[in-house]
Amino acid sequence: MKKQIAKLAVLAVMAICISSAVAARKPKKPVAAPLTKIGEKLLAGYSGQLNALTAGIAKALPRINEQKKSAYLKALHTEKAAQADRDTKEAALNKNKGHVGLLNHRKGWIGRAIKGVAEAKVNLKKAQAMTGDADAKAKALKEAQKGLADIQANYNNAASELKKAQALVDNAKIEEPKLVKQLEAAEKALTLAKANAMRSAKGLDINAFLASNKLDAKLAKYQIMTAATPQGLAEFAQEGRKQGKLIRKLLADDDLMIQIAVAGGAKAGKYGQAMKIYTDIQKASSKAKSGVLQRLALATSLEHARPITQRNAKAKTNVPATVNPVNRYLHFEKAYLNNELDPAFKDLSVWDYRMVVNGEEPEETLTWGRKMLANYRPDQISKKDYRWRYVEAVRSEIKYGSQNNKYDQDDLQFFQNILKNGGVCGRRAFFGRFILRSFGIPTTARPQRGHATLVHWTPDGWVICLGAGWGVGWVNGPEDARRSKGDSSKDTIFLAQTQARMTGKPYKQIWRAKTAGAVQASGIWDSVSLYRQRSIIEKAKAKTLAAVGTDIGEANETKEKVDIVKTAMTKADKKITVGRDGTITIPAAACSKPTKSSGKIIFMPSNLGGKQLHYSRNGKPQEFVYTFNVRKAGKYALTSRVVTPSWKQHLTVKANGSAKKIDIALPFTVGMWDKTQPVEIALARGKNVLTFSRDHEGLKGLTIRDFTLKPVN
Repeated sequence: MKKQIAKLAVLAVMAICISSAVAARKPKKPVAAPLTKIGEKLLAGYSGQLNALTAGIAKALPRINEQKKSAYLKALHTEKAAQADRDTKEAALNKNKGHVGLLNHRKGWIGRAIKGVAEAKVNLKKAQAMTGDADAKAKALKEAQKGLADIQANYNNAASELKKAQALVDNAKIEEPKLVKQLEAAEKALTLAKANAMRSAKGLDINAFLASNKLDAKLAKYQIMTAATPQGLAEFAQEGRKQGKLIRKLLADDDLMIQIAVAGGAKAGKYGQAMKIYTDIQKASSKAKSGVLQRLALATSLEHARPITQRNAKAKTNVPATVNPVNRYLHFEKAYLNNELDPAFKDLSVWDYRMVVNGEEPEETLTWGRKMLANYRPDQISKKDYRWRYVEAVRSEIKYGSQNNKYDQDDLQFFQNILKNGGVCGRRAFFGRFILRSFGIPTTARPQRGHATLVHWTPDGWVICLGAGWGVGWVNGPEDARRSKGDSSKDTIFLAQTQARMTGKPYKQIWRAKTAGAVQASGIWDSVSLYRQRSIIEKAKAKTLAAVGTDIGEANETKEKVDIVKTAMTKADKKITVGRDGTITIPAAACSKPTKSSGKIIFMPSNLGGKQLHYSRNGKPQEFVYTFNVRKAGKYALTSRVVTPSWKQHLTVKANGSAKKIDIALPFTVGMWDKTQPVEIALARGKNVLTFSRDHEGLKGLTIRDFTLKPVN
């Protein structure tokens, strides 16, 4: 694990040390808006403040000894060369080992060719043995001979390639010990180079500065004023007294500025708008001034400083075009106070919360997401494995394929349509991020070439879901994207940043070095920040989690073992009751077959009380059976309380071994509880057996709470 962390950190160092740090790069100046006389005066004032601030910080920063700086840069160059040499040696060894894979492929090829030759010879014998029409026999014989000749040629080609592949493997076995030794030597040299670079970094005599908070307020103010630009601040402040007051309030609040700067700053440098949102939120809620909710309020303000387009149902035209940030905050405040969010929500940072509140969905859809999962798959809410908590709904419920997307309903919200009709990688990743946000789990997009995936927070670190491992894709964090699409170094930079941020206080040392580098326009500070980051990550023994769901990125069913919730059912859970009017209520958990969860049928606690049965969309069809006694024979109206995520769903039932199946058309409940329309069924006096099954085309999941059998008069 240490090697992996170190490699990721060095990759980040190599990516950034080529020039001054990307993290400290000044954003492009926006197109200037006309300034009034007041605006011109404000611009001069802000420019003066920033110039004085820059000079003051530069003067206060420690002077780096030129000799030590030279030694550090030399050590950095040596490490970079050692890393490149090590990677080259590893690639050579992997290529050598890859010959075995080629050999196995050739063996498979010749195996198929041998089988093909045997089949072709059988076909030839059949043609030779044909009687009757001479022309037909001649034609069949000609085709069989050609078929044998073709497959024989294929066999000869396979045999030749097999021989070559075997020779490569034989040679690889001879070469492997040498290549292994070369890699071991390269790794040893890299370890020494890293240790030397780390010592050189420590020898720069800047540890006292990095450990001190003395300059934090000035560094934060510099970062904010640089990102906002004096022009941008003046444009906002000239709009009126309230706007000017907001900017003054921001630049006078040291603690708030530090909090903002460490959390990545306001989107698009819109600090005036962020302050307006922050003030409006605190006016709307007195709870937004401290603790968890203050962090949430600030995250919402920073993330919505640039408006987020709201994705509304197509049929809803008289709705806001952008997300209302105050309403977004109030939604999560209410959900948090009502204990509807993940228990870990209260411990997240401002930076983390930004990736919860930045969704495009309306608040009502977030509420729907929580209710839907609580009704339909409550086991995924309580799942112990955070890598799959909530987001397992993608694996279990979102069918892969775009063929049904044409049936999206205009009156349904985007994410409800994904649940209904499935989708390919993009829609699945969208839904995964949505359901995570609904429960307060930070998540963001993580595209890779030709494929859409996601990453999300867990207590053990961030994890990739539905795609390949770290270093293949590119992640955008809360800060504005600073690297181009397709730049996989974004993966490693984001991962290292999350690992460092999860350490809490130590992360500020990295931030101080980055900001110092921006002030002095010096790449050395940037590389120091990354070395400090690596040191902090290694000291914290941060985990680099392997990607999950790699096999279902573009498939319906996983080959991985899926943990099934273990549910202990009591007599009360399985108790069948009979009302005064003879109505029989059968809990879904009262199955006589099966009596425990399988991959297809899962029993779990219900939010309606007791237990419920879930019938999975994946796996082979399975019957479920109920055995019960009836006091009076006759016809009964059968209904059931169900949750369905999609349309055109059915359930069939037959009574007492009858060959006739009665179809029960299931309502499309959009993830809420509802009742089926009654179907009539005949029951005998005494023991009865109802057998339910599902095997229709387009089958999706189904959750059942109970069945009711009401006598038909």
